[in-house]
Amino acid sequence: MERNIQVSRLDRRAVEDQEVEIVERKGIGHPDSICDGIAEAVSRSLSQLYLDRVGKVLHYNTDETQLVAGSAAPAFGGGEVIEPIYILIVGRATRHYEGQQIPVESTALAAAREYLEETVPELEYGTDVVVDVKLGEGSGDLQDVFGEETQQVPMANDTSYGVGHAPLTETETIVHTAERELNTTYADEHPELGPDVKIMGKREGDRIDITVAAAMVDAYIDDLDEYDAAVGDVREFVESIAHDHTDREIHVDVNTADEYEEGSIYLTVTGTSAEQGDDGSVGRGNRANGLITPNRPMSMEATSGKNPVNHIGKIYNLLSTEVAQSVTAEVDGIRDLQIRLLSQIGRPIDEPHVADAQIVTEEDVDLADIEDEVVEIFDEELANVTDVTRRVIEGDVSTF
Repeated sequence: MERNIQVSRLDRRAVEDQEVEIVERKGIGHPDSICDGIAEAVSRSLSQLYLDRVGKVLHYNTDETQLVAGSAAPAFGGGEVIEPIYILIVGRATRHYEGQQIPVESTALAAAREYLEETVPELEYGTDVVVDVKLGEGSGDLQDVFGEETQQVPMANDTSYGVGHAPLTETETIVHTAERELNTTYADEHPELGPDVKIMGKREGDRIDITVAAAMVDAYIDDLDEYDAAVGDVREFVESIAHDHTDREIHVDVNTADEYEEGSIYLTVTGTSAEQGDDGSVGRGNRANGLITPNRPMSMEATSGKNPVNHIGKIYNLLSTEVAQSVTAEVDGIRDLQIRLLSQIGRPIDEPHVADAQIVTEEDVDLADIEDEVVEIFDEELANVTDVTRRVIEGDVSTF
């Protein structure tokens, strides 16, 4: 098979060499990320349900999940939630297949509950947060494109595109690593830190400024001095991570909106700003590689919650990122690489309308010398595109 793979020189400086760079990551407890996480947890559960009941994944999508913020009264030593957070799981799902009913809504609710209990443990399910589900039937034409007949390579459900890039810059690496480390290694020893950690990185020349918004859990903080110490601990931790990944000048700020004299601090009952006026929606946060990167091309598609079999908004965003990572890992001399994959509805997903690689090489590397290697890796990744589906269902691939 001969795929339409294009390789060209990217007509700009590598992002690492640009004067200004901006990078953001919304942590797992951010309202947008909560929606992404629930949508994807429900997606995996529905896929597994269909595989268990009928032997294949049927048509569904849960990528319209919404969160309506509640209200709370945090206080040192422990406050209370006044009005619960409301989450609505929205999408489409196949409820009936060859005479049998499939419990899609109860499966969705169970998946959402398990995800919330694991991710936002201070949030009491049923009282602090109420979850509802509305999954309608899919349209007939899209179900047909999805394909009820077993086939080796599914047909694309949409004419859409995905993008990816590699390697990550120092700023991108710091932002992504800092949030993940804060919400794993650090949080395990510091229960006062809630999972709603948002990190913004800005690099100007050789100075990187990191701004952290860290929700603190009131039950573990007795007074303003303890709060101030907790903020300082987060700052020192992020600084140490940053210095592990760069020799550039580093400056870290944490909870810059705090006004101690006025008693205005980022103190929460549950560890997420969703308890107090911050709504959320799938697709408004991190892209498929876990970052928001205005220096790079980005797709507006919501990756989380989409069906992993033939929904291009999911598959091509994940695959583009993996292609970029594979190419830069295996081919020497690449300074910056961006990947664009365009589908055409009804066309096999391993045959994109165009597969485009744009490259900034090192000064002593000619694009013609590495082009064949890039095409070969790109072609191999496309040939194995259905492997993305398997790994998504098994939970081995992050979508946000």
